[in-house]
Amino acid sequence: MEWRDDGIILGTRKHGESAVILEAFTRAHGRHKGYVHGGAGRRRRGVLQPGNVVSLAWRGRAPDSLGHFSVEPQIAHAAAIMALPGPLTALRSIAAMLARSLPEHDPHPGLYERLRDLLDRLAECEEADPAWGAALARFERDFLAEIGYGLDLSACAVTGETHGLAYVSPRTGRAVTEAGAGEFRDRLWSLPAFLVSRASADWPDVAAALNLTAHFLERFFAESDGRDLPTERYRLRDLVARKADARNA
Repeated sequence: MEWRDDGIILGTRKHGESAVILEAFTRAHGRHKGYVHGGAGRRRRGVLQPGNVVSLAWRGRAPDSLGHFSVEPQIAHAAAIMALPGPLTALRSIAAMLARSLPEHDPHPGLYERLRDLLDRLAECEEADPAWGAALARFERDFLAEIGYGLDLSACAVTGETHGLAYVSPRTGRAVTEAGAGEFRDRLWSLPAFLVSRASADWPDVAAALNLTAHFLERFFAESDGRDLPTERYRLRDLVARKADARNA
């Protein structure tokens, strides 16, 4: 069997002296692994970095076999992202979550395109710019929807109002307005405006959004494989929290 597709590199694992097992998130073939001859060599190492967009040709005896990848570079995001601690931590977090959550060979073309957009933003933004953090939070919101844990941010669960949404129920994932929250507001998660509109975000907004998505991501991973979020996701939370504290100081 053989196919060709575009893909985003999630990671590699060394195999023998000079080869690697490459894991990629492809547009039409989902999360897929393959053997890359010479992948551990200096010439190929820069191409096979997480976050890079590549052209892939896969060959294998059967659809569920490991097979072999031929790889050609398209967009080298990794070089720019690796120089930025925040975007790099974000990339590692997303790669780890995708590798754990998406069934192999199951296509998610919409999520693939959203990840392409996120990588563009991570590579273009300055470290101090909260725009990359806002883009990440929006991606996690969409990722939750893709894995069946989507937040319902369309209208207030209590009043039905579509404007003034300010909170999210930690139990149902539904949005609530200030009026609808009433005496229960202290039990609800804050809903930053940028998650439901084109509003701009500062670091405290980003921190609040990532705390919100983390709550539901933790629930998903606990139920799916009985483990916590990837370590990289907790590092990202702490990094953004420090930026938010500095902004509030």
